[in-house]
Amino acid sequence: MKKKKREYQSSELVKSFARIYGFEDKLVAFEIKDFLEDYLDKSLFSEIRSVNIEEKCVVIKIESPLLKHDFQMRKSFYLKKFQDKFGEEKFNDLKIL
Repeated sequence: MKKKKREYQSSELVKSFARIYGFEDKLVAFEIKDFLEDYLDKSLFSEIRSVNIEEKCVVIKIESPLLKHDFQMRKSFYLKKFQDKFGEEKFNDLKIL
């Protein structure tokens, strides 16, 4: 009887490589961007230029001054949403640029 090789799901492999090579934050940033795409209207989401994580701080760059203002007014709401979805230990601040 042959031994089965250990099976991994592709998402587990990607997370493992991210941890090894130090781009785990970038993966979480992509997940945040996907979350925002589902959460926001399509036209609003198109105004978001980038999402990054720098030193436990989520940095969102937004083109539209109105959407930028909305995010700044609801900063604690969005930070709490991200912490609930991805873990409180991953982020402690949110910057809107």
